[in-house]
Amino acid sequence: MVDRLDFLPWEYARRATAEERAEQAERHRELGGKVELAEDVYIASTAAVFCDELRMGERSYLAANSYVTGEVSLGADSTVNPYAVVRGKITIGDGVRIGAHTSLLAFNHGSGRTDQPIFRQPHTALGITVGDDVWIGSNAIVLDGVTIGPHSIIGAGAVVTKDVPAWSIAAGNPARVLRDRREPAASRPAAASPASASLRTSTDLPERLAAFASRARDQVGDVLARSYDGDRFIDRPGIDAEPAIRPWCDAVEISDLLLRRTPEGHTADDLIRRLRSRQDPATGLLAPGDLAGDDKPDFTGLSVLQGAASYHILCAGYALQLLGSSFEHPIVLPTDLPAKLDALPWARNSWSAGSGLDALGTAMARNIYDHDVDPGDTFFTTFGWLTTRADPATGAWGNHHPDDGWLQVVNGFYRLTRGTYAQFGLPLPYPEQAIKTVLTHAQDRTAFSGDGYNSCNVLDVIHPLWLAGKQTAYGRAEGERWAREILDGLLDRWVDGEGFAFAPDGTDDRSIPGLQGTEMWLAVIWLLADYLGTAEPLGYKPRGVHRPDPLVTPPGGHLLA
Repeated sequence: MVDRLDFLPWEYARRATAEERAEQAERHRELGGKVELAEDVYIASTAAVFCDELRMGERSYLAANSYVTGEVSLGADSTVNPYAVVRGKITIGDGVRIGAHTSLLAFNHGSGRTDQPIFRQPHTALGITVGDDVWIGSNAIVLDGVTIGPHSIIGAGAVVTKDVPAWSIAAGNPARVLRDRREPAASRPAAASPASASLRTSTDLPERLAAFASRARDQVGDVLARSYDGDRFIDRPGIDAEPAIRPWCDAVEISDLLLRRTPEGHTADDLIRRLRSRQDPATGLLAPGDLAGDDKPDFTGLSVLQGAASYHILCAGYALQLLGSSFEHPIVLPTDLPAKLDALPWARNSWSAGSGLDALGTAMARNIYDHDVDPGDTFFTTFGWLTTRADPATGAWGNHHPDDGWLQVVNGFYRLTRGTYAQFGLPLPYPEQAIKTVLTHAQDRTAFSGDGYNSCNVLDVIHPLWLAGKQTAYGRAEGERWAREILDGLLDRWVDGEGFAFAPDGTDDRSIPGLQGTEMWLAVIWLLADYLGTAEPLGYKPRGVHRPDPLVTPPGGHLLA
C-alpha cells in the first residue's frame, strides 16, 4: 500500500500520529554513516539513503523514491521531492525546494584519456552548493562544481552547468540567466492596460512559463491524489457524479504530460485492463460505466457520431496509446454517411455536430494507428462532405445565431477540425476566412468572462488560430494580442495542490479545480505559448487528445511516429 506521507511529507510535522512518529524514529536509527537530524525531519520509507554524512535541518524531508548518497547537508525547511537524485558532496541551504525527478550530481567521469574506457578513468568531485531560498524545478539537472546563489529559481527541465548568481531566474539547456528577481517593478511595463499586459508577458513570458511548469510538476502528485477516492478517479472531490471513464483518462494524460509515467500507485497493465473492459467487441465502442466496478457493460445504443461513446473514442483511445497499448478491437464506422452528417444539428448546435466529426475522424485514425485498418471509402466520403459543406465566407460549418453569436460555430469548428484536418495533417479549406470568424468571436466578452471563461471556450479559439496559422499569416498580430492577454491571466489561476478549474471565474461547481479543467488548461497553455513562439520553457507537449501533431497520414501513407 502506498504511504501517503512518503509522497506528501510536508504533512508530517502537522498531522503525523504517535505511531507514525515512532516509525520515523526507527527509520532514522536505521540510517548508516554520520547522521545529524533535527526535529520533524521526515525520510520516506522508499527513499534510498546511503550517505557517509547526512545532515537535515528542522522540517526538512526526503520524499518517496528519492536517491541520496555521499556527504549531503540540507538546511531547515528544505525538501527533496519524489524521485529526485542528490549524490555527492552537496550543501543545500534553508528553504530550498528540489522538484520531482530532479538530479543534483556532484561528481563526474574523467574522459581525457582515449586508451581506457570512460568507466575506468578517475572521477572528479568538486561538489554542489545551493544557497538559501532556492526553487529548483522538476526534471532539472545540476552538474558538479555548480553554485546556485540564494533566492534563485531554476526552471523545470533546465541543465545547470555553470554558477547561477543570487536572485536569478535561469532556464534552458544549457541553463542561462533570464533575469534578476530584484528587478524593480517600476522598470517593467505595468499591467494597467491590455497593451501593457501584452508587453509584460512578451518580456517575462519564458521565465513565467518555466516557473509555472515547475510548480505544476511539483504538485501533480497532489492533484491526482486529490481526485482519487481510493477506488476510482473522480473529476472533482465533493461533487456527486456518476462514475465515469473520462476522469481515469484525464489522470493518465496529466501524469504523462508532466511526469511521463502512469499516475502514482497505478500500473499501466491495470489501467489498460480497466479501459479495454468497456469495449464492445462488435462495434469497438466503449460503454459508459465504472472502471472500478464489476458491472456488466451495456452496449446498446452506442454511436460514433453522438452520445457518451463518441468522446470515449478520443479519451480512452489516447489514454491507451499513452499507456503503450491500444483498443483491442477496431471501431466499426457508420454507413450512409452523407445523410447522417447532414442530420447533425448544424443550425443550432454546431459544437455537438462538430464533436461527431471529431469522433468519426478519430475512429478512422485509431483504426489505422492501432490495427492498420484502412477506412477506405469512409475517409474520402467524410472529407468530400467537409469540402462541399464548408462555408467559403466563414471558413466554418454551422450558422451564426443571435442568441450566442459565433460561439457554437467556433466551438464546432475546433472539434471538427481537431479530429479530421489536424489529426490527418491536412490543410483547412478556407484558413483566412476561418481566422476572421474566430477573431470576431474572440471579441465577444460574454464568452470569455464569468461562466463563459472556461477551458472549452478558450481552447476552441486558440486551436483554430494555431492550426490555421500554419497556412497563413492573416490576422496574426490580432491573434497574438489575444493569446498574450489570455495567457497572462491564465498562468496565475493554478490552485496549489488542486490544479485548474474548468471555469475558474464561474458560479457553479465547475469553478472547483478538477482533472478535466487541469488536463484542458495545460494543453491550452501549450497552444497559447506555441502560437506565441515560446512553448519550449514549459518542457512539455501534449501527446493525448490535445496533441498538436497529426496521429496518422491519410490512407495510403505511412504511420507517423
